[in-house]
Amino acid sequence: MNNQKSSKMVADFLEKNNLHKKEFAQMIGVTLSYVYNLIDENVAFSTRSTTLERIAVVMDINPEEFIEYQIPQDTISYSENLIYLKDLIKHNNLATLDFLKMFERKKRLELVDILRGVKAIPIDFEELKKVAQVLKMDNADFFKMWKKRMLEYLREGGFNIEKNNKLLEKMFESVKQYAMQES
Repeated sequence: MNNQKSSKMVADFLEKNNLHKKEFAQMIGVTLSYVYNLIDENVAFSTRSTTLERIAVVMDINPEEFIEYQIPQDTISYSENLIYLKDLIKHNNLATLDFLKMFERKKRLELVDILRGVKAIPIDFEELKKVAQVLKMDNADFFKMWKKRMLEYLREGGFNIEKNNKLLEKMFESVKQYAMQES
């Protein structure tokens, strides 16, 4: 637990990383005026778990470092793919902030929620491919990640993996061929 005021922690982070308050506000899903008021201590630091978790993800810290942090409101789920994604970010020597900056602004908040475990990794092949490209994944590793995510999605939807194994084999074989030829 950090005894430093949360507003000062955020201000120091923004200054150290030369991150504009507007860009930070977009990444965490709040208004620019809210960020200014938060840093200037014109408003109490958020106790809303969602906001604190988003701030923590961007800052690469645990939300528990904020004295205001309480029990999460959202269900947090850590899938094998999420852990793999976080490991790839570290493997590429990227801070979460640097990773987020590699995407268009409107995509960053969604990625923050994916990284904090409240939004699933996309199953959309092309969308996930963008993440793979940023993380310099080869086609084979990308396909493995997409396949695991697709199987997870199908299971959650009530699809019987065992009974439909032959169908899945054909489908994945075709997708793998497609993925391997992509550049």
